[in-house]
Amino acid sequence: MGLNDTPSADRIHIGIFGMRNAGKSSVMNALTNQDIAIVSDVSGTTTDPVLKAMEMLPLGPVVMIDTPGIDDEGELGALRVKKSYQMLNKTDIAVLVVCGAEESPQDIALIERIKSKNIPYVIFHNKTDAMPEGVRRKDGHYYGSALKKEGIEELKKAIIALSEIKDNGKRIIADLIAPLDTVVLVVPIDSAAPKGRLILPQQQTIRDILEAGGISVVVRETELAETLQKLGHKPKLVVTDSQAFGKVSAIVPEDILLTSFSILFARYKGILETAVKGAVCLDHLENGDRILISEGCTHHRQCDDIGTVKLPKWIKKHSGKEISFDFTSGTEFPDDLNGYRMIIHCGACMLNEREVRYRYRCAEESGIPITNYGTAIAHMNGILRRSLEPFEDICKILK
Repeated sequence: MGLNDTPSADRIHIGIFGMRNAGKSSVMNALTNQDIAIVSDVSGTTTDPVLKAMEMLPLGPVVMIDTPGIDDEGELGALRVKKSYQMLNKTDIAVLVVCGAEESPQDIALIERIKSKNIPYVIFHNKTDAMPEGVRRKDGHYYGSALKKEGIEELKKAIIALSEIKDNGKRIIADLIAPLDTVVLVVPIDSAAPKGRLILPQQQTIRDILEAGGISVVVRETELAETLQKLGHKPKLVVTDSQAFGKVSAIVPEDILLTSFSILFARYKGILETAVKGAVCLDHLENGDRILISEGCTHHRQCDDIGTVKLPKWIKKHSGKEISFDFTSGTEFPDDLNGYRMIIHCGACMLNEREVRYRYRCAEESGIPITNYGTAIAHMNGILRRSLEPFEDICKILK
């Protein structure tokens, strides 16, 4: 996989923030050495957040986020400011662009928000060519002119130094297998499967197996039993799409480890323990409870969509209760979670780790259990404990 093929969720997200006309778009263009964002002297040119996956050498694959000014005015302006603040939830490194020598009250308020979210940040004073002579420069701040490409290399070095926080060495599956271990991946091909391709978690899992020197065998659930017989040896692990969990569990012998793509990615993004605890709450639903089902991406929903059709049906059957459901997708995630009994989130393959953790933290701070599709489905099929056996530390939760 080349740098340009790196999934957006695995790229460092660099957010550019600041007042209107501070030169945010110019800074982003200078950092990337490309004309990504429209630059204008007109205040408020950027009216919506702009996300662009690209390369920022020598750092590598990143997502650059250009945001509206945090001092925008009026009813529409307030919505734009809200959108800018929302971008903090997916920002790994923040760059605050200040026009001139001193931070504005809005800049200072934004810095406090950045600090409260523990986001590494750097402050760049732009348009310093227009600053009066003798203005004191603050230690730890960076100065220059984006249009003249002055101070950009120093700013880039500061961002690269902060990017080390992203290199955590976590793997999807490679740490669970040894070279030449066989992993069987069960990928149903039904009406909900994308035509002509595998979905991102499946692609990434295959790649991680290959990098570990393992052997990946990809089959549909309809060929799984025969495939296991023909292998001639026990695979180290079977990984299934969550929707086929029940069928696959009945086929795979108990002495073979079994889990799902969704559970693997919950561990990869650091929220598996919370998801496991949340799934158990499906046993304690009451009539009239509301559940939020949230997806991290937007897509054309099929007639048998897992989020809006299958999960509600399975939950009602499992609980035997009359439950109501709300649905969100993409960047939509409610600011107010009061009134929900629990939240069930997708596998979040399109969201970076910071945004996934933000959504889970919102639920935890509101005292609302949260889980994901795969963990919930495993629990409702009575195989959650079995699906956690590859992860000894997490499996202890259920003991």
